[in-house]
This record gives sequence, structure tokens and C-alpha cells, in this order.
Amino acid sequence: MTSVKTDSSESAHHGSILQMVRSIPGAAREVWRGKQAAWQASAQLRHPLRDMAWDSDMAATLQAEVERLLPGNENAFARNTLSALVCEEDCIILEEIKTLTQENNRSNITRTAAYLECYEQYPELHWALLAHMVSRNGGYHMTDLQSDLMHNLQNQTDCEHMYRLLERCNALIFQDAYPQLLLYMNSRRIGRSCFHLLSHFHVSAFMTPFWERFWLERCSSLLSVALIINEQNYIESRVVQHPYFQKQVLSKPAFHLHNLAGLNHIVFPLGREKGLAGRVIEHFGKLDERIMFGKGLYAMLFGVEQVYTQVLEFARSVPHRGSRAEYWPGLFTAHKDEAGEAELYSQELLDQEWLAEGQRLYSPELLAVWGDTPYEPITKQDWLQNRDCLGHLTIPRRPWLFEMSHEHRYGMLKTALAHDAKTLTH
Repeated sequence: MTSVKTDSSESAHHGSILQMVRSIPGAAREVWRGKQAAWQASAQLRHPLRDMAWDSDMAATLQAEVERLLPGNENAFARNTLSALVCEEDCIILEEIKTLTQENNRSNITRTAAYLECYEQYPELHWALLAHMVSRNGGYHMTDLQSDLMHNLQNQTDCEHMYRLLERCNALIFQDAYPQLLLYMNSRRIGRSCFHLLSHFHVSAFMTPFWERFWLERCSSLLSVALIINEQNYIESRVVQHPYFQKQVLSKPAFHLHNLAGLNHIVFPLGREKGLAGRVIEHFGKLDERIMFGKGLYAMLFGVEQVYTQVLEFARSVPHRGSRAEYWPGLFTAHKDEAGEAELYSQELLDQEWLAEGQRLYSPELLAVWGDTPYEPITKQDWLQNRDCLGHLTIPRRPWLFEMSHEHRYGMLKTALAHDAKTLTH
């Protein structure tokens, strides 16, 4: 009897391996079909274009102003000094911003909502909508770690380290950028510039000329590029080059698995199951690439009318909770008891565009799997030490290929193949 059971078990195991191997050619065909479809869909979405109103002369002027703030230059001594002239109204504003920042920096969910609220009140703050959509992706990537497709691809310790990297980037960028947005909103409310208070929040001297000029001329695209440059430099030493994250995350095979599986996608839903626009970042560890990537996302979002209108409609109508079921409910469910019980996923994803109720993949809501994360104090040093960043003060370029539905689905398929292989070898 035991021999019969063993033979049956081995037969099922071999059958599962054969099923997975048979799905590989289908995956290769899916790549080719996906590229063709992406080109066609991108061409249809690309028009009409939106004017990003880039002012090259203003960019050159602001570049020169930043250069005067570099260490060793005549004006550099004042770059990190707190303003001595703070009136009672300023003190109230400072305390309110500190309180709001702390309250809204509790989790990816609160940060993402706060960004959208800023944009809704002042649509000239383009970066706030971009940050909202990128922050949504941060939440999706956090919950992916506990999803059906990824839960067995790394041990719990590595999973927690990866979560801390994603959460730390999300929290640090918010802590730096949100006070800047609130200073602008308070400036609009009281009718005078509050940007002499930037240094009280340890914002890099790099940002001061951009906010002062934005207060006068509302150059949204230039301010957005400056914020992209600033925030990526802000996390460079504090996260990306930090010894803890270098050792525990960025040097680990599991981190490279994320890239291999296509989980380095940043996607902007164009509506529930209507498609995805987005881009792929190949090398997260490279500062220049992250800045260029951010500029490309900005140009796609604010330089292409159909992307802008459909993304904004999605952001307004679908609350962010961190589950991929928010944009692909035909593939994912946020409820474990409504997910499928299959052990292998690759063939099923190849055979069906959508999955039936009761068979969908589990993509949890963020707060169901990760709690709020307290952190140690953040270093206050200014990243602006040389002129390396100034080469990025150029007009953002719209990408030609940005419809991501098929490529994102193929990333899921690669993840499913990795999941299935891991399942069959354990």
C-alpha cells in the first residue's frame, strides 16, 4: 500500500514538473505578442500630447543659483542656517506642519492619500500626483512580498529586510517632501512666501531657489524635476548606500530575483482592467538611472493627455489599500478566503486572461500583513556637495513605449514560474 502511494505521489510530482516545463514556450511566445501589443497600445495612447511648459532659460538661471550654494562658494555659509526672523505666525505654521507630517507618515496608506490631497487642492503641484502614483506602487510591492506568487521565493527574514527597504524609501521621501508641499500650501493660504522656513525641516539648500521661483512663476515642470532630483539624492546615502541595506537587501540574490521577475515595474492604472501605463527601472542602485526614470514617469503622466486623465480618474475613484486587486480584480483578490487553492500558477496564467471567482491570486491589503514601522532618527546632512546633480535639470522626455499591461503580466508569469519551480523542489 505504501509503495502504491509513493508511486502515485512521484507520478503527480513528475506531472507537475512536466506541466511547468510545457508552459515555458508559451511564456516565450507571450513576450513577443506582448511587445507588439505594447507598441500598438502606446501609439494609440500617445496623442494628444500635453504641453509641459518647460522654460530652458529659467532652468539655466536656477542652475547658476544652485551652483552659488555649493560648499566653498561665497553664499554657501547661509545654506543650512535657520532663519533668525521667525514671527509668531511662522511658529504656528512650523508646529502644524511637524504635526501633520508625523500623523500622515504612519504608513504607506496615509502617505499616499496625503499626496493626492495636496494635488487636489493645488493642481500646479504636479509632483504630488506623481508621488501619489509612485507611492501606490510602493504599497503594491510591499504586499507582493506576502502574496500567493511570492510568499515562497524568500525566507521571512529576507522578506522583512526587503519590506524595510521599500518602507524606508517611502517614509524618508515623505518626511522630506511633504513639509515642502505644506509650506507652499500655507504660502497660498496666507498670501506670502513661507520658504524661508525650509531649513527648519532640514530640506536641502538645493530646493530653495526652485520654491522661491515657483512662488513667483508657477513653473510646475521645473519644480517637479527639482523634486525628483532632490528626493533621489535624499535617499541615496540614507538608504541605497546605507551599509545595512547594502548587506541585508541589495547584495542578496532575492533582490535580483525581484528584477528578474519584473517586479521593478512602476505601473499607473488607466482604470480597472483597462490597462497599465508605466516604465521599468533596471538598476535601482544607480542614482542617475533613478532620476532619469522619475523624469520619464513625469513626462508620461503630465505630457500625455490620455494617461493623465485616466490615471487621475483612477486615483480619485479607487482608494489605495495596497492590493493589486485595486486595478486587476479579474486576477487578484484582497481576501484570502476568496483566493484559489492551486499550488501551481504558471499554466493557469498562460491559459486564461482572467481568473474565475474563487481561483484568483491573493494580493493582500497592506495593513493586513504589515504594521506601522517606527524608525531611528534620520541624519540631517545636506546631500548637496557638488554639481553632479545639475546635469539632470533638462526637459523630461516622453517615453515611446509605455503601455505596460502585457509586460507587467509577463512579469507575473515569470514570478509564477519561479514560484512553481520552488514549490516543486520542496
